[in-house]
Amino acid sequence: MIKGITVVEQVSGADDYAQMARLLTALGFEAAKGWKDAEGEGSPFLAPLGNLELVTGRAPAEPRILIEVTQLETVHTAVKGWIAEESTAAEVTELEATHWNSRLFTLALPEGLRLGFWQSENPMHGQPDAVEGGLSAEGMKFAVITTRWNTVITDRLLQGALDCLRRSGAAKADIEIVRVPGAWEIPNAARTIANLGKVDAVVTLGCLLRGETAHYEAIYTEVARGIGQSQQETGVPHSFGVLTCETLEQALDRAGLKAGNKGFEAASAAIEMVSLRRKLQGAA
Repeated sequence: MIKGITVVEQVSGADDYAQMARLLTALGFEAAKGWKDAEGEGSPFLAPLGNLELVTGRAPAEPRILIEVTQLETVHTAVKGWIAEESTAAEVTELEATHWNSRLFTLALPEGLRLGFWQSENPMHGQPDAVEGGLSAEGMKFAVITTRWNTVITDRLLQGALDCLRRSGAAKADIEIVRVPGAWEIPNAARTIANLGKVDAVVTLGCLLRGETAHYEAIYTEVARGIGQSQQETGVPHSFGVLTCETLEQALDRAGLKAGNKGFEAASAAIEMVSLRRKLQGAA
């Protein structure tokens, strides 16, 4: 039944009225159809969203009219420019933090009208709730595919993946480890396992070093394509933990030495995608 909310404020005269109209138009308000008669005139300025807030107890310290913006610094500069251009005695405060997780500045006009411009410090403020996966692996089944080639790397990736799965609640009996000769064979194994329908996600681990083969890029491209196609066509989440590095040292760094363990990260991504899939399907 409620269609909208309107706040009506009076300004002292025609000059102030015209100044305010220019400011609100410059800031992006939409000017709607106004009215004018022998006694005065009025113009609505529309914003995308309106709120009516009721307060009891402590009186709010902010101005009665609060305007939420997305680029507070830009608006602040525009208001200062408007004051200089209009040569008005209006006063604008500097940006200040509030106790409600936002920043605010106030524009006080000579006729007593005060406007507060504010921006939330929460980037998701006012946005629709996002559907996200959780990080609990309890009750989920996983296949972890790893290679016998470059085991000095892939065994470290496997250790990281298993550590993540077990820490996140996956039972030992719900984790199947599959070893293939090399990265080239990963997509075939991933597709076979996914088609069986016995696991919720497939974690793929491997390592390709540029210096070891002249057709490094061709192998990597086909491995990535095969894993991606398997995921898309079977609907089973596949996480990508196949390293592509220039040197053995780089691979060791990404297998837990310096830059985290990509096996752990791949397993974590698999858990989250299973959780997300269940939520989207309405099963959780």
